[in-house]
Amino acid sequence: MAKILSIVERAYHGTVEEQDDTILWISHMIKDAGADISVLLRGNAVNYGVIGQDASGLRFGNVTLDVPPTLDADISNLIAAQVPTYVVREDLADRGISEAGLAKGLKVVGRSELADLYDSHDSIWHW
Repeated sequence: MAKILSIVERAYHGTVEEQDDTILWISHMIKDAGADISVLLRGNAVNYGVIGQDASGLRFGNVTLDVPPTLDADISNLIAAQVPTYVVREDLADRGISEAGLAKGLKVVGRSELADLYDSHDSIWHW
């Protein structure tokens, strides 16, 4: 079976309703269907790995979002489903995010390790 690496670089795209990030959701569903998939968070998407995010109280004008997204739970659920999930150390540092504040089980990799990570997969999907 081909190994897939799903690279998520755009953060908070399509997450202003109760649905989760589309790419995280589809990666989880593909795993549930039996695929060998891993996820790499880089760029602004490293924010997804921060635990304790709270989007409650989000409003657009007079409209309050009743069921906000829970992206940190999405990452924890991916990890619990045994989807290897990586985050780029330098992208965390660029955004002032401490590794101590990340979801348990999230694997931190340096930019210098990315070529090996890419080579260990047969297919790369970049979002």
